[in-house]
Amino acid sequence: MMLVAMMGTAMAQTADISPRRKQAIDSLALEKVKDLSKYISIIGDKKTAYSEAVRVMDRAEELFAPDSEMGVSSLSSTDINYYKVRKYFERLMALNYDKVNIKWYDIHYISDLERQPDGRYVGVITVYQRFEGTSDDGMTYKDTTKKDITIYVERKKTQISGRTIEFWDVMLGDIRVTETSA
Repeated sequence: MMLVAMMGTAMAQTADISPRRKQAIDSLALEKVKDLSKYISIIGDKKTAYSEAVRVMDRAEELFAPDSEMGVSSLSSTDINYYKVRKYFERLMALNYDKVNIKWYDIHYISDLERQPDGRYVGVITVYQRFEGTSDDGMTYKDTTKKDITIYVERKKTQISGRTIEFWDVMLGDIRVTETSA
């Protein structure tokens, strides 16, 4: 399901985003972040069949701008490692736990959309991720990570029945770890 904020012909004349359009774009951005949260839970779930996990990884990748990276941290190190989106999903699927539970909560904008010189708008959404990994031998790891997700909003064009339609689309960018705690 492709979600797009359709743009009327009056909006095609200006690059500014009306307050009503901005509200629709904000909703779309938050919806894409929530979709990513669901996808991460499915990919990380050890009960998910490999073919289903690969299908979900493909869908999740479509949410991102090219070359986006995701940060990974742990309580045992101060290092934060960044991986291309696909690599992150592959590593998540291969985690050495028998049961993995990942929940995102407290999802909200921390910076308003700001227009860039190239015409795109950029904002930041913050989320908290609760990770729990458990092995059958009783080993458990838990942490909570605060992450900042860069949001890109740009005008795109598509052909529908021979007509060119302009619309605002939202893409997720880099996901930066800002804090990790027990």
